[in-house]
Amino acid sequence: MNDRMMKAVLYDRYGGPDVLYVGRVPRPEPAAGEVLVKVHAFSVNGGELAARAGRLRLVTGRRFPQRVGLDFTGEVAASGAGVAGFADGDRVWGVLGRTSGFGSAAEYVTVAAERTGRVPDGLDPVEAAALPVATTAVTALRDKAALRPGERLLVRGAAGGVGNAAVQLGRAYGAEVTALARAANLDFVRGLGAHEAVDHRSVRPTELGRFDVVLDTVGTGLRTFRRLLSPGGRMVTIAFDPERLAASLGYLAASTVHGRGRVRAFSGNPTRAHLDDLARHVREGKLRPAVDSVFPLEETAAAHRALEAGGVRGKYVVRVA
Repeated sequence: MNDRMMKAVLYDRYGGPDVLYVGRVPRPEPAAGEVLVKVHAFSVNGGELAARAGRLRLVTGRRFPQRVGLDFTGEVAASGAGVAGFADGDRVWGVLGRTSGFGSAAEYVTVAAERTGRVPDGLDPVEAAALPVATTAVTALRDKAALRPGERLLVRGAAGGVGNAAVQLGRAYGAEVTALARAANLDFVRGLGAHEAVDHRSVRPTELGRFDVVLDTVGTGLRTFRRLLSPGGRMVTIAFDPERLAASLGYLAASTVHGRGRVRAFSGNPTRAHLDDLARHVREGKLRPAVDSVFPLEETAAAHRALEAGGVRGKYVVRVA
């Protein structure tokens, strides 16, 4: 077998999960400032689903095959020139940067060393793969919203990958946490530390009261949830409505410019500092991984199908090795 080739999850056209397949591509080599990571596991994220379905084709283009996979956990296999602080075999995790696109659904991935951190002791590869996306919750609550003890926090999509981390971190930061989720997931989010868990299908948003911070991981109905902000309240959204992309992005842009900072949108782009901070939260017991189900690499399409069906509790993780 040619050791310069590797398995990777690919697709040759936009469409549903069934367009995904495991093919063989050249194994990458680390450039200066990069590390080559032998991937042990990765998780499935919502942005990949939209990209694979073609909803982001203005960004992803029409060159095929395309790749999936945003985050990863694994071990350093080689380092490029100028990389310090890592040795071959070190257990690492990370998230591919905004300019890197997708591609961690593979046996190996290259990534900038500054976007890679050490996995905290006590986490196995599957558990670790459920957590890199939690850097988004840290950034949203701590940096973008400046969440303070005693404030009311509403987490929309509380059972999902970012949402479950936000519930745990919101509680750790001293906030009063209200979690919106499906009825079947209410006990799950209560177990994460939510003070109140509400079935999003059984109440109108206007019945929820006022909040100092709203964290939205869904992307629809943003105007409605912005109205729940108390004076001085802040809303942070990490999602957009892929079915109404232009209108959704237009609203976010107008709110950010003209809304005096009450609505803040961003996409996760964590550095090593973010990942090290995440590891500290894990070591201090403030954050624990939530793994819903584990799939082998050859069943990545099934993992995409499961996430599209809704109802996830934490993360769907794909084991590569």
